[in-house]
Amino acid sequence: MIAKLLPTLVLTLAMTAGATLAQAQSTNRGASGLPLPRFVSLKAAKVNMRIGPGIDYAISWRYTRSGMPMEVIQEYDNWRKVRDAEGAEGWINQALLSGERTAIAAPWMRNRGEDVYVEMYGDRETRGRLVAKLAPGVVLHVNGCDGNWCESTVDGASGWVSQQEIWGAYPGEAFR
Repeated sequence: MIAKLLPTLVLTLAMTAGATLAQAQSTNRGASGLPLPRFVSLKAAKVNMRIGPGIDYAISWRYTRSGMPMEVIQEYDNWRKVRDAEGAEGWINQALLSGERTAIAAPWMRNRGEDVYVEMYGDRETRGRLVAKLAPGVVLHVNGCDGNWCESTVDGASGWVSQQEIWGAYPGEAFR
C-alpha cells in the first residue's frame, strides 16, 4: 500500500514545493514595496557604491556614467544593495537610482574578438531587417520586453534584441 502511494506523495510534495517557490519569488518585496530582486539604472553621472548602507562606509566603486543598469537585491532604509553586470555588489542611495530600464549588450562576450555582436532587428525575429550590430558592453535603453525580445534604443537606432543577449532583464520577464 505504501509503495503504491509513495510516487503520488513524492509528486504532490514536488508540486507543492514548486508552487511555494514560485509564490515566494513573485511576492518577495523590499521595505519600499517594490519587488526584489529588480533592475534599475543609475540616475547620476557620478555614483559611489559603498561597502555598507550609509555615507560613513567606504567607497568600493565609483561609477561615472548615468544609465548603467543595476540589480537591486536588498533594501535598508534609503539604501539599496545592488549588483552590477560584472558581479560587484555594494550599497547605493536610492536617490541616485532610477526605475528607467536599461541593459548592457552581452557583457559576458567582451574580449571575444572584433566580430562578436548582439544584433538588433526591426521585428521580434531573427529573420527581420537587421537594424544594428551592438558591440558587447553597449548600454541600451529598454522600452519593454515580451519574455523573449526587448524593444530597445541606442544612439538613435530602435529595434528588438534577444532577451537572452542582454543583462538588464530577467529570462522570461515581460514588462512595458
